Amino acid sequence: MKKNIVLCGFMGSGKSTIGKLTAEKLGARFIDTDSYIEKREGMSISEIFEKHGEEYFRRLETDICKELGELKKTVISTGGGTLLRDENVTALKKNGIVFLLNVSPSIVLMRLKSDTTRPLLMREDKKKAVTDLLSKRLPLYNKAADYILNGEEAPRKIMLNIINIYNSLN
Repeated sequence: MKKNIVLCGFMGSGKSTIGKLTAEKLGARFIDTDSYIEKREGMSISEIFEKHGEEYFRRLETDICKELGELKKTVISTGGGTLLRDENVTALKKNGIVFLLNVSPSIVLMRLKSDTTRPLLMREDKKKAVTDLLSKRLPLYNKAADYILNGEEAPRKIMLNIINIYNSLN
């Protein structure tokens, strides 16, 4: 692998699932930025938000992006808000190609209906929260992405699409 593969998209778009499949197929390392932060901090994302606030968490993400941007032969699954900061995009694109997994609000709601680990969805009206956040984030995801894929397809199909695109670049 000459460059890393960086997956971005909204929560529930399948970044971790597809990232693991892609890394396995390519014999690469897989890193999920949220899991990486949780391990480093010794607490869940929800606990970090609760104890330190969103801004603290976003600073951690930036530090992690700078660190991961230096790695080789890695598939990186970013948190839903990671690529909202230009400096994170720059750090990850230094040695990575960004793939956006695009999904509709209805798919997000279906996939996350019983998920209680996402602080930004802990609201009475989840549908409105998803729709509002997605409408704010989508332009930034599109700007960051080198390639946009349909995140609603089967994970194996998406993984094969990523690998086909990636191989065509080398």
